[in-house]
Amino acid sequence: MRQWGKWMRQGLVLLAAVMVTVFSSSCFGAAQVKAPVVKLGIDNIDQYLVIFDGKKVGLITNATGINSNYESTVDVLHAKTNLVALYSPEHGIRGAVQAGDSVNSQVDNKTGLPVYSLYGSTKKPTPDMLKDIDVLVFDIQDVGARSYTYIYTMAYAMQAAKENGKTFVVLDRPNPIGGVDVEGGLVKTGYESFIGMYPIPIRHGMTVGELALLFNTEFGIQCDLKVVPMTGWKRDMYHSDTGLPWVMTSPNIPTPETAITYPATGIFGGSNVSEGVGTTRPFDFVGASWIDADALAEKMNGMKLPGVVFRPAYYQPRFGNFIDQHCAGVQLHITDRRAFRPVRTGMSLLYAIREMYPDFAFELSGKSTPTIDLVTGDDSVRMERYSLEELLAKWDKEAKEFKDKAKKYYLYK
Repeated sequence: MRQWGKWMRQGLVLLAAVMVTVFSSSCFGAAQVKAPVVKLGIDNIDQYLVIFDGKKVGLITNATGINSNYESTVDVLHAKTNLVALYSPEHGIRGAVQAGDSVNSQVDNKTGLPVYSLYGSTKKPTPDMLKDIDVLVFDIQDVGARSYTYIYTMAYAMQAAKENGKTFVVLDRPNPIGGVDVEGGLVKTGYESFIGMYPIPIRHGMTVGELALLFNTEFGIQCDLKVVPMTGWKRDMYHSDTGLPWVMTSPNIPTPETAITYPATGIFGGSNVSEGVGTTRPFDFVGASWIDADALAEKMNGMKLPGVVFRPAYYQPRFGNFIDQHCAGVQLHITDRRAFRPVRTGMSLLYAIREMYPDFAFELSGKSTPTIDLVTGDDSVRMERYSLEELLAKWDKEAKEFKDKAKKYYLYK
């Protein structure tokens, strides 16, 4: 019996060891990061170093500017080129500044290089900012939506490069919400702004490198432009398909999933409705103190919009326009990201809230042009010039025409 007990104890120890091994393999092994299937522009830099030979280099970047090994583009270019200056977009060089807050010029602690602000009183690099460089590089992760300001920082910098005789280089990155679907109307004349500088759709379906090519030719910039392309990226890829690391593109786009809902709910930033900014799920929530959450969810789910379910939700933003207000509304749950149409969904939600609640209003005070007009491209939504279906049909036509034109600038299939 004593021998039997010894065998039992040894067996249990062996079984426990096997179970630990299996558990470790299944749980911890599954969490191991797979090698990226996409190589970024910055990953391919060694093949393009001739561009930088004997040249002084400036870099427009922020926290998203990393390669697939998590190394900062600042550090990579500092090691491989004669990097002499940095330029910061909205949210700052390290990505810590809230939306709309000014970014101050400073010195980068790690490299000792000067950092010039391109968000605040100066959005376009001045001749003085560019006098010590020959090549100006852009490496920032975009989110695929027209109202995101980084692409206009790029456009202004391209203009400045042309005016000051500098070469402009874009290190290309994926469109995190794919390069197939294009949605939304175009910015109309008189409604151009830093959240809609050119007539492109709300969901443009292009990478920053492709946009640079489009901007350069279609909108007459004509700078000395070079794009360092990615390898392995395909137009039907979302960010999670790439295997690449994600860095918050701004404080309120913490995940690539947020980028999917942003084109739907970002429009509410021009209204008295909260879009969830100030919560841990920005742009997933839409609500206000006067909304009936159950009624709105029922209304929206009744529309049977593809790829999304609306859940009644209650939340209280901790900062932003609705700080400490109790909001009721809906949370968007994406059930099929490929079927989901953010622009159609967002406009359907806006039209429903406006129809259901007389308290709904657009924020108009203190601005020459209401924010909603800048976000949507003209005053049609605010002035109710079209029914929802009329508006979406008009926008679909504009989006198709844009895509047909944009295809000539596509770098990827």
